[in-house]
Amino acid sequence: MSFAFPDAVGAVLNSALDGIALRQRVIADNIANVDTPGYRATSVDFETSLRAAISSGDLNAAVVPTETPTDTPVGANGNNVDLRKETLAAVQSQFQYQVLTRATSDRFDLIKTVAGGQ
Repeated sequence: MSFAFPDAVGAVLNSALDGIALRQRVIADNIANVDTPGYRATSVDFETSLRAAISSGDLNAAVVPTETPTDTPVGANGNNVDLRKETLAAVQSQFQYQVLTRATSDRFDLIKTVAGGQ
């Protein structure tokens, strides 16, 4: 998504939206490969890097999402995608995305109001 935000709150929202978008793509890949022999599911963590950037106060630091293999047991065909787990992750991620986009929208509305644009 990537918006240019000149402040800390905007930078956090931008990084979180980027992380959630990547997570959604990875979950979609996992679900799409539920029956692919030998496919190994992965998960995305961006919160650790974002937390570190917030704690250090350096919000210009790159928030680097990490993709790691899941620890779901491997089936007979070498595939470890758990459709129930991925579906739940998709729902959670969609909810997080909605919250973040609402926060971003509210923030733009606030800036517009402050600027006198109502």
